[in-house]
Amino acid sequence: MARQVNNMGQFRIIVADSARARLFDADPKTRTITEIGALVHPESREKDLDLTTDKGGRTFDSAGEGRHAMSPHTSPHKLEADIFARELADHLHAARLAGEFKRVDVAAPPAFLGLLRKHLDDDVRDCIDKTLDKNLVHETPAEIAKHFFAPKR
Repeated sequence: MARQVNNMGQFRIIVADSARARLFDADPKTRTITEIGALVHPESREKDLDLTTDKGGRTFDSAGEGRHAMSPHTSPHKLEADIFARELADHLHAARLAGEFKRVDVAAPPAFLGLLRKHLDDDVRDCIDKTLDKNLVHETPAEIAKHFFAPKR
């Protein structure tokens, strides 16, 4: 399906990982992108010890008199990644409502892409043209553009 977007501001590219998202306006005609902002979530880069405020609780065995520590079901890093995915989804929802884009492409590592998809509303989800399960956060805009636009022939 060919894109029907012809000018900057109507087509957006998001590249993200669990701690940072870079936002680009894209022009498919010229195959160029312009960085317009970023969202950061530094908590995703913290050490587990810094994210955990206290030790897990203790519980009794279901049979017998033993006690043991309870471990969290979700690691602190996964929890922070989920929080950031929700923040990014909320940002995309607000930008879509404000008419900032009609189509969006997203690149993120597989685990974070899954978290993001979980939090996207139907309106934003319907605007997604392409997803890439790659971490492109540290790439240059020109390198990022190559991943989303087919080479001219």
